[in-house]
Amino acid sequence: MPYLAKILLYPIKSLDGVEVEQARILATGALENDREFAIFDGQGKVVNGKRHSKIHLLRSQFSILNRTISLQIPNQESQQFHLDEERQALAATLSNFFGFAVILEQNSLMGFPDDQNSPGPTVVSTATLEEVASWFPGLTVDEIRRRMRVNVEIGGVQPFWEDRLFNEQGDVVSFKVGDTCFFGINPCQRCVVPTRNPDSGEAYPNFQKIFVQRREASLPNGVALSHFNHFFRLSVNTRLPTSETGKILQIGDEIEILSAHS
Repeated sequence: MPYLAKILLYPIKSLDGVEVEQARILATGALENDREFAIFDGQGKVVNGKRHSKIHLLRSQFSILNRTISLQIPNQESQQFHLDEERQALAATLSNFFGFAVILEQNSLMGFPDDQNSPGPTVVSTATLEEVASWFPGLTVDEIRRRMRVNVEIGGVQPFWEDRLFNEQGDVVSFKVGDTCFFGINPCQRCVVPTRNPDSGEAYPNFQKIFVQRREASLPNGVALSHFNHFFRLSVNTRLPTSETGKILQIGDEIEILSAHS
């Protein structure tokens, strides 16, 4: 039986994640504390790995309960900040690191997902991450996990099992995680971030080319091909009905596909 094997939250968009045992569903379908904060420059543009590879050099550890971040900047001692009470001090430290002024914005209702039309948790199977890691000599499963930055991992299934959680364009797939209902929408389009070392920002040679070739060759039979205008896609974007607000995802929850519909 497929089951919920991991939950990963990313309290500040583009910084390190934190593994948790459970997560609460917000009214928008997003996970509480996931991408709740994002860094913005003076022009109102998000400061992320797509636009600023230097961000990979930052290490961060979060305490969800205490609402704190321990930030490690290269060649400096670790600094701790309270995300609500010391946000300006954190922004000032980040501004010094980047070399330009930044601010830290908060959205506690939906966070700052890449796909605002499908702000639910992204979903992948652990076996998929293991298979992808096998395509790249020298890369571990955990490094692929950190490159892909997916929220929910499914255990007990074969690689690319999650590709059955979306249907042809215009349709959705209903599935349950424990007693929480999800709508699977589409395979997540990847950006430049997975091509880079999550610690240094250094690019892996021909990462995207290798990935695309192997991903196309590994597509399961019957996969909904209408979403694949290219094959640099991995994990599934989701939405959740408002009826699921406040429900809790818990490690070990069983996963069941219900139906596909428009």
